[in-house]
Amino acid sequence: MNAVAARSPRCGIDSVEVARVERMLADTPAADLSALFSADELRDAGDGPGRAGSLAARLAAKEACLKLFPRETALNTIAAPDFSVVRDVWGAPEVVCSPTAEAVRNRHRIARITLSMTHDRTNASAVALAEPAVTEVTLSGRLFYHLLPLRRRVIMANLRRVYGDHLPDAEITRIAQAHYGHVLKLPFELLAALWTSPERRAARVRIENEALVLDALAQRKGIIVLTGHFGNWEVATVSGISLFPELRGHFHFVRRRIKWRWLDALVARHFRNAGFGILAKRDTLDAILDRLADGDVVVFPFDQHARGKDGIPVEFFGHPAGTFRSLAVIALATGAPVLPAASWREPDGSHVLRFEEPLPLVDCENTDEAIRRNTRAYNAALERAILRRPEQWWWSHRRWKTG
Repeated sequence: MNAVAARSPRCGIDSVEVARVERMLADTPAADLSALFSADELRDAGDGPGRAGSLAARLAAKEACLKLFPRETALNTIAAPDFSVVRDVWGAPEVVCSPTAEAVRNRHRIARITLSMTHDRTNASAVALAEPAVTEVTLSGRLFYHLLPLRRRVIMANLRRVYGDHLPDAEITRIAQAHYGHVLKLPFELLAALWTSPERRAARVRIENEALVLDALAQRKGIIVLTGHFGNWEVATVSGISLFPELRGHFHFVRRRIKWRWLDALVARHFRNAGFGILAKRDTLDAILDRLADGDVVVFPFDQHARGKDGIPVEFFGHPAGTFRSLAVIALATGAPVLPAASWREPDGSHVLRFEEPLPLVDCENTDEAIRRNTRAYNAALERAILRRPEQWWWSHRRWKTG
């Protein structure tokens, strides 16, 4: 039995009376309607006599999507506005998920949600079908998992902590095996990058949302790039950012020394040759503030355990985890925009470096509470990135250890 067949497909069905939506349209201010329906949905429904039926079908679709995830719906993690309906180029309905709904969908390893909608004068109905994602596992990943299980106990414990309530253990094991296959590729990709021309390296990387970086730079407050150990970060960032020669010398990486000195020196030289600065993980607050004051970009890996005075316990995948407080302190002090970023490897061996919208800065009178809220927002951004390509995150970190 293959991986998809072993997981039962999910199906949500819902119906809505058109009269209910007619009353809603008559009694609800436009601002409140836009809280339930997206601008695209309201525009596509038109202004004619079929408006109520069209919106009723979309409301049924939203409710059908919620029924795919009953636990998260009951906990109010997601609600109807987290799903919207658009039309593809053929006119077929498609589901667009909010970032929160996308994270829920990815945590259940759902590749996509397909829709069928219909309505007549009195009723509208919709069916939402969740298609399971396929976790591709290489032979090398399976062999590595069974024959050389480095930190397998930690990896499986972390995966079960995140996915245990959402996936069968067989699927969790497949993610672990795919992760081992990913790890096996990392040193070979790094060595290959060291001996490849910058032009060829850049051709193997695609940057998504690079305009967000340029817009944030225009604020002249510097930029904090929030990231973690995603994909082959060293290859993707060095190759991808090289496409912006104007930023050479203005990108700085906060990094912890690698245990093996020869590898640490190799990686450091790789960064410096590409024109990137390196800031040591410890005792770097003044250096980071100086770089931001100069309008530079500081890349801050945020997915490791923080102990003692460096960290505060903040929820990460539903469990408290020691998390660095310094990033929130710096953002509150400087107003520098915080842009989440992640990288991953595509099936053809190319790499993607993706930037996300800046996270809104949460400020309040209680400084400790402001630090906690912002830090939780940073962890939530990391969660979304991890769930997008779970096999390509560094699961061997003891992220939830105590002390």
